Amino acid sequence: MLLLKDGVLAFLSAVGLTTIVWAIAGALLRSGGRPAIPGLLLVLPLRGEALAMEADVRELRRVQGGLPGAKIILADCGLTPDALALARYLADREKNAALVSPGELAGEL
Repeated sequence: MLLLKDGVLAFLSAVGLTTIVWAIAGALLRSGGRPAIPGLLLVLPLRGEALAMEADVRELRRVQGGLPGAKIILADCGLTPDALALARYLADREKNAALVSPGELAGEL
């Protein structure tokens, strides 16, 4: 019985120590001490109905979270009127996002 108690105690100690090390490493690696990267553009060219636009913007937003200072650019490369309205809405809703035409894109660069 003593051997079983020692085994359980050793297992719980190992799990606890691993959890503490994992939490400290996670806090240090995600410490937000990353400098902003000014001028980094995440460009999403959109054409036609752009059926996956919302999912693409959501993915860019996720990527943008790990890149401080990055800006999402929705490039209108011939959107339909409905898709253009949705792109305007998404660009207005996001903090660091803009909807631009291909001619304006050269000005962003």
